[in-house]
Amino acid sequence: MPYSSGALLRDDIIPATGRTKAEMPDFSRFSRQHLYDILQERKPVSPTIAVRLGKLFGDGAGIWTRMQAAYDTWHAERSEDVSHIPTIKTKAA
Repeated sequence: MPYSSGALLRDDIIPATGRTKAEMPDFSRFSRQHLYDILQERKPVSPTIAVRLGKLFGDGAGIWTRMQAAYDTWHAERSEDVSHIPTIKTKAA
């Protein structure tokens, strides 16, 4: 299972900064509740939040959006029943 953005923030990134999670909203300009919802994996990292996290931690928005997409896709592949959808092959040229 891929690591969620919230879990990475909670378990690795924020502790590595030497700051507390309570300080993060002051730097990132989003609410404490919104951050806590992300840390507890109740909310995804939206593109807007990804831009802010990318700036805050200096790694760019792309890493955060790709991580969220991978996490969402992993869950969707396990929960979505696609057994009734045929696979259509393209014709060889």
